[in-house]
Amino acid sequence: MAMTMRNATLRQLKVFETVARHLSFSRAAEELHLTQPAVSTQVRQLEEHAGLPLFEQLGKKIYLTPAGTEMLHYSRAIIQQFHEVDEAMGRLKGVSGGTLNVAVISAGDYFFPRLLAEFTRRYSGVTLNLAVHNREELLHQLSTNQTDLAVMVRPPHEMDSVNEPFAPHPYVIVAAPTHPLAKKSNIRLGQLANEPFIVRERGSDTWNSMEEGFAGKLTNLKIAMEIKSTETIKQAVIAGMGIAFLSAHTISLELQVGNLAVLDVEGFPVMLNWYVVHRKNKRLPPVAEAFKRFLMEEGADLIENITNLKETGVYKR
Repeated sequence: MAMTMRNATLRQLKVFETVARHLSFSRAAEELHLTQPAVSTQVRQLEEHAGLPLFEQLGKKIYLTPAGTEMLHYSRAIIQQFHEVDEAMGRLKGVSGGTLNVAVISAGDYFFPRLLAEFTRRYSGVTLNLAVHNREELLHQLSTNQTDLAVMVRPPHEMDSVNEPFAPHPYVIVAAPTHPLAKKSNIRLGQLANEPFIVRERGSDTWNSMEEGFAGKLTNLKIAMEIKSTETIKQAVIAGMGIAFLSAHTISLELQVGNLAVLDVEGFPVMLNWYVVHRKNKRLPPVAEAFKRFLMEEGADLIENITNLKETGVYKR
């Protein structure tokens, strides 16, 4: 019996859309928390329903075929329709029966689960759907309506969105406690020119904050390594491989146990803000409205208590 698109499943369309967005089976598997063979199976089954190949491989890279490009257009439309059904049902359920769809940049990973725990303690029955992404992926989640709220440092200018600051976000320069600069005061920015820096990837919120923090005064930055993981950057700094510009909210534990030292550099800490962001034309479900209000009213105090930064002296510099 011939296979038709009537037999395709939403799961297959979602897996296909993720592979098409990344043009990578491995990255899609990572995002979806599936094995790579499971992702390949879902795509192969969809190709069987379509009767056409959706991807082609040239060298080590994969590309969408013309059929794949067409399928991507319809897949996103179908996935969007399901999101709208979910939202309509969520609005009928109200806060306690609703699902909170929220995405946060990776620096927020260090305190955000505890904010969510406090919110759900007050509103029993809320289902959580939390995604942790880098900036590029988070903006994609917003633009494709896969999340209701995004928590980030740098609100998007390329999107029609509502961006509201709710808590201060300090950035500092850290080194191993044994680093020669760790005991010095009033370090001039120019003194860091020859220090090897371990940095987040270009385009990330941390990278962009670093550019703003240096304000063009350290154009000849000596980059030793560029790493996507804040955790790996911290371990490299602790091991003495270089210094790093990091969110103070990601290092509170290391400061408390003495594994990292904050350098006393002129103009630091760089004080930015945490923002809660949503699309302007988005009808927020009651649970998302309640969480946004919770962040605006109590987010700053809760983050300060969770990270315990005042005890480390970061704000006194």
